[in-house]
Amino acid sequence: MTFHLDEFLPYRLSVAASQISRRFAARYAKEAGLTIPEWRVLAHLDHSGAVSVRDIHARVNLDKSMVSRAASRLEKAGFLRKSGHDTDRRLIVMELTPAGRDLMARLGQVATGFQAELLSELGEDAAALDRALRQLASRG
Repeated sequence: MTFHLDEFLPYRLSVAASQISRRFAARYAKEAGLTIPEWRVLAHLDHSGAVSVRDIHARVNLDKSMVSRAASRLEKAGFLRKSGHDTDRRLIVMELTPAGRDLMARLGQVATGFQAELLSELGEDAAALDRALRQLASRG
């Protein structure tokens, strides 16, 4: 049996994820001028509340330096604020500002619309894909 990269499931999943991520990135870049790391930081803060860079890094699949740079740009733009951690002076805690929450309300609608388009593209295969992705993700 000859190995064919185009038939290798991990490669195909990676390519599909990259293509979908780029398609969605174009939407939030157009709406708010955000980069992928900025979007991920905002989206995580929107549902997590105040957390550290370390917490975001662990959740959004980005290097700590990328999270830190994105957070600095978002703070400069007025979408998040940083403060010291209550008990660990080494940690910086971040949370959305009112402007950040307003932005995420708009971007949440963009995300919901994009997801609806993807589900429509998948048609009846959407439920099976969802089950398969949950199964793969549960194995860590």
